[in-house]
Amino acid sequence: MRGDALMPGGAPESTATRQPVEVLLGVVRQLMSELHPQRSNPVPVTLDSLLDRDLGFDSLERMELLHRLEQAFGVHLPEQEAVNADVPRDLLHALRRASPVVVQVEDVPALSGGEPQAVGEAPSTAGTLIDALAWHVRQHPDRPHVTLIGDGDAADTITYADLQGAAEAVAAGLQARGLQPQQTVALMLPTGREFFAAFFGILLAGGVPVPIYPPARLSQIEDHLRRQIRILANAGIVALITVSEAQSLARLLRAQIDSLHSVVTVDALSQSGASLTRYPARPHDIAFLQYTSGSTGNPKGVILTHDNLLANLRVMGQVVGIQSTDVFVSWLPLYHDMGLIGAWLGSLYFAYRLVLMSPLTFLARPARWLWAIHRHRGTISAGPNFAYELCVGRIADADLEGLDLSSWRYAFNGAEAVSAHTVARFTERFAAYGFRAEAMKPVYGLAEVSLGLAFPPTGSLPQVDHVSRETLMRSGQAAPVDADDPAALHVVAAGQPLPGYQIRIVDSMGYEAGERQEGRLEFRGPSTTQGYFRNPEATRNLFNGDWLDSGDMAYVAAGTVYLTGRAKDMIIRAGRNIYPQEVEEALNGVPGLRRGCSAVFGSTDAATGTERLVVLCETRETAPAKLDELRGRVNGIVIDMLGTPADEVVLAPPGSVLKTSSGKLRRGATRERYEQGLLGRRPRAVWWQLARLTLGGLSAQMRRFTRAAGAVLYAGYFWTLAGLCLLVVWSLLVVMPRPTWRHAAARGAAGLMRRLLGLPLRAEGLERLGGAGPVVIVANHASYLDGFVLMATLPGQACYVVKRELAGQFFARVLLKRLGAEFVERFDAQRGVEDTSRLRHVVGQGRAIVFFPEGTLTRVPGLQPFRMGAFLVAAQAGVPVIPVGIRGTRSVLRSDQWFPRRGALRVLIGEPIAPVGSDWAAAAALRAAARQQVLSLCGEPDLTGGQK
Repeated sequence: MRGDALMPGGAPESTATRQPVEVLLGVVRQLMSELHPQRSNPVPVTLDSLLDRDLGFDSLERMELLHRLEQAFGVHLPEQEAVNADVPRDLLHALRRASPVVVQVEDVPALSGGEPQAVGEAPSTAGTLIDALAWHVRQHPDRPHVTLIGDGDAADTITYADLQGAAEAVAAGLQARGLQPQQTVALMLPTGREFFAAFFGILLAGGVPVPIYPPARLSQIEDHLRRQIRILANAGIVALITVSEAQSLARLLRAQIDSLHSVVTVDALSQSGASLTRYPARPHDIAFLQYTSGSTGNPKGVILTHDNLLANLRVMGQVVGIQSTDVFVSWLPLYHDMGLIGAWLGSLYFAYRLVLMSPLTFLARPARWLWAIHRHRGTISAGPNFAYELCVGRIADADLEGLDLSSWRYAFNGAEAVSAHTVARFTERFAAYGFRAEAMKPVYGLAEVSLGLAFPPTGSLPQVDHVSRETLMRSGQAAPVDADDPAALHVVAAGQPLPGYQIRIVDSMGYEAGERQEGRLEFRGPSTTQGYFRNPEATRNLFNGDWLDSGDMAYVAAGTVYLTGRAKDMIIRAGRNIYPQEVEEALNGVPGLRRGCSAVFGSTDAATGTERLVVLCETRETAPAKLDELRGRVNGIVIDMLGTPADEVVLAPPGSVLKTSSGKLRRGATRERYEQGLLGRRPRAVWWQLARLTLGGLSAQMRRFTRAAGAVLYAGYFWTLAGLCLLVVWSLLVVMPRPTWRHAAARGAAGLMRRLLGLPLRAEGLERLGGAGPVVIVANHASYLDGFVLMATLPGQACYVVKRELAGQFFARVLLKRLGAEFVERFDAQRGVEDTSRLRHVVGQGRAIVFFPEGTLTRVPGLQPFRMGAFLVAAQAGVPVIPVGIRGTRSVLRSDQWFPRRGALRVLIGEPIAPVGSDWAAAAALRAAARQQVLSLCGEPDLTGGQK
């Protein structure tokens, strides 16, 4: 369809312009029908229907809608249009602005300006990042520095002079607002011009930048900021540079962050008209704070100085042989060290061109990363292992026709465990498109060393060590075996320490280990951090004399470093050390399981004190017979490798395996979720009766008065008891070091509160949960008591999925995190995708996950539409869904009021539903079937107009 057929802006919806409207609404209705196939009374879809509230589209469904609209209209829509749209009319406006034809990337002419020109030496005398920028401005102010890929294939180029001028304007504005040297300033901005201007503006003004994750959906910025408050408070920020939509939240932030005095935009700072007083930055000044990902503890901001960064950049450039003629193509987020330091600051120093796209673009269309390398003749790019796996598994051959990757000479693979199978599969598939095997470079680094610590030699092929799994487990010795040995563990080499850096392996006694002996990896070098900002305890734990503890397990063979896993992830079972990575690697070869999406962890058995071995794998299989077969194959591999079966094998849909923003497996977080669901035996009901205040001979008015008085007394008793109990439990959970203790405390509190509150509870169908293995449990959401009731009912270890908004409430956040709950984003598309992937990881580790798929609750009785997240997790992981109906909680405590009433509670557990397939249609069918059961179990009406 041509763009001129679309309705022009502001024109009435006349007959001549009705077609695009009908096509748009038809696409929306078609997606709705797939999501709700059994709905007898479809919800009316208009241009002003709310995508979330009326149509029930969550972030994942929005991305699907975006893809279908592009196909229907033959245009390209920015991913942000689908994320920010509130109603179909917003999408219609976006379609009007869209390009009328989708331009194939291979047909786009070469980047204007021709091949990059060499500029000679890098600024080797620069002592700070500010010096490096100034050097380039003096040498070649108009040289292209960053090329931003926007909508379609449009490009916006920033020169060194552009960056300097924009940064000076921001710096002047910050100083006019009272910024003092070395005060911290947070920047929460998406990938774009403003980020670069803000980052360097803070430096020029003498401040310390603190990059934090930007919201994908502006309408949810308040919830996003609430989730960032712990980092902002720890950093002691005095100003936040962000988008205009966040300025109205200044009062909220100031109330919780004493140091904060300004919430401003780049535009407001740039228009201050103030003059800049240049701050004389020194090499040992803090250049920025890099907050590490994935921790449930206190925020850890890695202190990185100018000389830290420059030292690491220089040595990495030396090893890689970086030239000013290189082109680095990146989708990596700028708030993460690989994207910020490796891609951008490396470009700033060495003067190679950085071609940058949004992370959301890559997640939605991974092929665009490869086509950007093709078009811009990229020579360097980087990503975690999952990015390469995504390209292997998600890109169709038809989308690669004409692709040329022959210019790509260095493909960094780091930030998470590198899979030998992924390396081989990517290299093999894309060899036909010019990718050379020696370009694949598994590397090792961490924020505490700035970025890079060990690289393989340039020109070498990826090196894989084949060692005896059994010997490594029992003695920690990496004994070589043949590559085709079925019991071999295949460990990808991370290379050698960079020049000037040292790595050592220490055993459990703190002594340095010998050749091929596994231990904890410690390091030191010119770019190592001073520690963690305003976190002395974590800093003390980081250092062992002048060595820093990486927290990783590794061994060294012939001077080459081999990573075997995180120390905290190691499982001790029957006197043997079990390393999750070895089992995860073996599972990558099982047909039907998603490569790179298996996780193994240990969970302490409260009864025996020993660790249970839990194996979680993502799969798209849904047929019960196929799932049983897969479980058998997984357990067979575990037995072959370890000599013992897993205690639990969980098959979960894609997105269940939890990962950090950089792609690392979050085994600890997954284990916490798994364990917090183990509530032990269901508390038995013990009745507390309130005195009946009945006066038989009184009038109906007296009876009503008596009932009202009893309700008031009960409400007071309810909240007094609940408050005291929660306060005690909260305090215990904060101080209890072990998850099992915390879970026991929570179980005891749930049982005691239920008894004291006089809430009878009857559960039916518990036998359907026994021995089910990894499952996705979905329940209706009628009251704030639902989680409490399930905690008191479900007999297994389950991970509870809660809305991320609760993370902004201090009391709730601490309580839920200590119990291992998972916070998920309901409105942010990019975070929604990441959350789904993370939850697939959880299920893949053998854990049950509990969802409330309605996403919210209302005071009106009835079952609302279900969101897709839970069912995508189940379908993609190939695990069954168990529907649960909760009755009575709405009567005890209704939404939008805090007046509890006595009542009886029931939990009815339905028949497990196995997914049939792993695609979108399978997830939609799974959702429809599950919702039909929940509807019959919960005993409430259908609020969707007839969906059964």
